[in-house]
Amino acid sequence: MGKAFNHESVLPDETIKYLNIEKNGKYIDCTAGGGGHSRQILERLGSDGLLIAIDRDIEAIEETNRVLEGTDTKAKYVVLKDNFLNIDKIIENYAPDGVDGILMDLGVSSHQLDESERGFSYHSDAPLDMRMDKEEQLTAYEVVNEYTKEKLAEIIGRYGEERYAGRIASAIIHKRQESKINTTLELAEIVKSAYPPKERFKGKHPARKTFQAIRIEVNKELEILGEALRKAADGLKPGGRLAVISFHSLEDRIVKVVFSELENPCICPPNFPVCVCNRVSRHKIISKKPILPTSDEIDNNRRSRSSKLRVIEHR
Repeated sequence: MGKAFNHESVLPDETIKYLNIEKNGKYIDCTAGGGGHSRQILERLGSDGLLIAIDRDIEAIEETNRVLEGTDTKAKYVVLKDNFLNIDKIIENYAPDGVDGILMDLGVSSHQLDESERGFSYHSDAPLDMRMDKEEQLTAYEVVNEYTKEKLAEIIGRYGEERYAGRIASAIIHKRQESKINTTLELAEIVKSAYPPKERFKGKHPARKTFQAIRIEVNKELEILGEALRKAADGLKPGGRLAVISFHSLEDRIVKVVFSELENPCICPPNFPVCVCNRVSRHKIISKKPILPTSDEIDNNRRSRSSKLRVIEHR
């Protein structure tokens, strides 16, 4: 039995403000989590409004259903266990004329981190899992125990932006030649041992970046993000907005690049005097710089400190 679902939504006021919610509009929360953002959207909708809340995690779905059932509203809502990569099909099924707003709150939820048996945390001992969707096959155990040293170094370096990726991959390979690596604390200790001694106790835990990288690999988070963003933007009505909250530089970079391409889709060489590709811009970036949490929010919710909100609008 897991812990009670505990997840505090980040940038709640800013998100609602920039979604520019219409009373009778149709909205999608692509990462419902504990239902916090979903509840805020639903509370602002009238009887002709619609909220579609989706998540990969069945526990998040159950909690979102519970939260929304307790909301005093006449608006319609539906909660779906799905991956936001399928947002085009979801829009086609539930809002074929398009939607007025879409929210993506990326990254791992507080509940997933706090529920030790899910294997996301390097602070508590648990089987190496890290799946957001428990029905998926690939787990952190397979990544750690079956990937080659070269592949481990690549994902830890790329997804974790870890300067000691090669050393960590070598340490993992060396340890698993003795016996399989089964738990989160085993892995965290291996990562720590791979760090130069003078670096082990500086700032954040040495395993933080490696765990992030393995989690991203297990859930294919970055592989699907760009495609999902484009599908979401295509599903907006004119005036509709896509709001995305990211938590690390890799996610934010993808969001920034995709938004820039949506706003400026021209692929003509820079030296062309006029555009000949005939790609017309259908989107406008609302937030030229990312919207950050206030100091008060960071004080009250430390997990919000790295969050960034970017917003784009369908012209």
